Amino acid sequence: MTKMSAGQALAKVLESWDVDHIYGITADSINNTVDGLYQERDQIKYIQVRHEEVGALAATADAKLTGKVGVSFGSAGPGATHLFNGLYDAKMDHVPVVAIIGQSATSVMNTYYFQEMDQDPMFADLTDFHKQATNPEQIPYIMDQAIRYAYQHKGPAVVIIPDDLSGEEIDFEPFKSTNVINGVSEEVINDQAVDDVYDMLKAAKHPVLWVGLGMKNARDEVIAFSEKFSVPVVSTAPATGVMPTDHPNFMGSRGRLGTKPAFEVTQDADLIILAGTNYPFSRFLPSGIKFVQINNALADLGKQRDVDLAVLADGKKFFQKLNQKGEAIPTTPFLKAAQEDKRNWDAWLDKVADDDSDGLAPEAVIRAIKENASDDAVFGLDVGNNLMWAIRQLPLNKNQKLSMSAWFGTMGYGLPATIAGQLSYPDSQVFNIAGDGGFAMVMQDLLTQVQYDLPIINVVLENKVFGFIQHEKIQAAQEPYGINFIGADWAGFADSMGAIGIKVSDRKSLAEAFAKINELQKSGNTKPILIDAKIKNVDPADTSFMPIDPSQFDQDTIDNYNRISNLFDQPALQDLLDE
Repeated sequence: MTKMSAGQALAKVLESWDVDHIYGITADSINNTVDGLYQERDQIKYIQVRHEEVGALAATADAKLTGKVGVSFGSAGPGATHLFNGLYDAKMDHVPVVAIIGQSATSVMNTYYFQEMDQDPMFADLTDFHKQATNPEQIPYIMDQAIRYAYQHKGPAVVIIPDDLSGEEIDFEPFKSTNVINGVSEEVINDQAVDDVYDMLKAAKHPVLWVGLGMKNARDEVIAFSEKFSVPVVSTAPATGVMPTDHPNFMGSRGRLGTKPAFEVTQDADLIILAGTNYPFSRFLPSGIKFVQINNALADLGKQRDVDLAVLADGKKFFQKLNQKGEAIPTTPFLKAAQEDKRNWDAWLDKVADDDSDGLAPEAVIRAIKENASDDAVFGLDVGNNLMWAIRQLPLNKNQKLSMSAWFGTMGYGLPATIAGQLSYPDSQVFNIAGDGGFAMVMQDLLTQVQYDLPIINVVLENKVFGFIQHEKIQAAQEPYGINFIGADWAGFADSMGAIGIKVSDRKSLAEAFAKINELQKSGNTKPILIDAKIKNVDPADTSFMPIDPSQFDQDTIDNYNRISNLFDQPALQDLLDE
């Protein structure tokens, strides 16, 4: 055993779980814990954020991007409450994170001391693991158990530490069973379930595979299934990239963040295989579709709608067996029409991007990112219309990665996510794509990017409005009250913070901006860059419901939708099937 402070022992537990950086802001109620981090500074890098929310969101993004536990900390009182946004995002998106919370010293607890709060019940809805140490020897043990809980339950765990306890000296011996949770248990795939899915697949005329994040390590299996059985593939938005986005069989996502081909193939399907997803909006799909759901979480099977066949299995292993069944099926009329539908959609996006006659199109900005992104680029996506434009166009066909706030949908996510992305993948090109509304919520932490020499490319799409909410106002025939705000010189702001600001307002200046960025990258630039993109305020085509099928809607309805959505040169899937 070795004598050391309980705070240093805590840091050594983090090291044993391969945690190499941690986010937070120190304060009097957590100073001893932070001093323990100082003792281990050669092993764990302390990232001093400017707001605890950013640290918590960055820790969550770490977990999403790497699969490893993310860790952040905050002081008692306001530091603790500031962490909630990131922790709830981790809870909703099922990723392992740990929050270390300071607490007043034991000698003043329960005396209404400065910033003292009864913090334990605050986290009761967030997680079942919210433990407060009552003696210094417990601290490393509770820390170890918190990490185990986070991995096992794929969610947040909270450790509360009275500051005096973490400063006390203890005898510490490292735990020998660390990392046991990282092993993968063997799973036997039910052969009858494979046969049943195969039989349903053979009987279907318009089958669709719909993949979620549970299939993120099954790209080869998804491609093989789609190509062998002639099946178009749709993904949930956060699972974009499970199927390469440039594959002709990949249709995109369905919903507000979706595409026309994804909407139409799922609307016209007679069989949908949901794999690795608990897609919440499947309950709104047509009732005549047969559903298969493949998931390794029993509680998620049939949670969103009744399914005809529920399979409890790991998706990757299940498709490895399913792909061995039968003979390859030549391209079906359904897949052929879907492929043409996708080509038309992609061509339409390009035409929209080309038109800057009345202002810079957001599609042009995302296309420029696509054209200049490396094969291992990391994308941190904020919440809003920027997310819609990004999901529709970004290249996720090689080794690129993305992180978004999927279920919790918190604005301000993009910037923290890219801090995590650059720290976890220091040699990769990293993009933060945000609207001006979301960026303004966390803009102060551009300083964090500057302080740690993180050459992140921040793209701020300024249209001076909460665009996603603007669409809801339009749909509800409500006045646009409370959604507009003033713009800013974001490029000037970046310059004043020690970053590199570039303003763009048309395709010419956009091309010049990326030419400059490419030169900066070649020269080994370490400063963050901010592209201040002054885009036109347009309402993106809503692909959550598209009344364009001539077999279901009259021509006036179709023409009105196409006019509102600026859709052109876009025959319906039904028209393509009838050719």
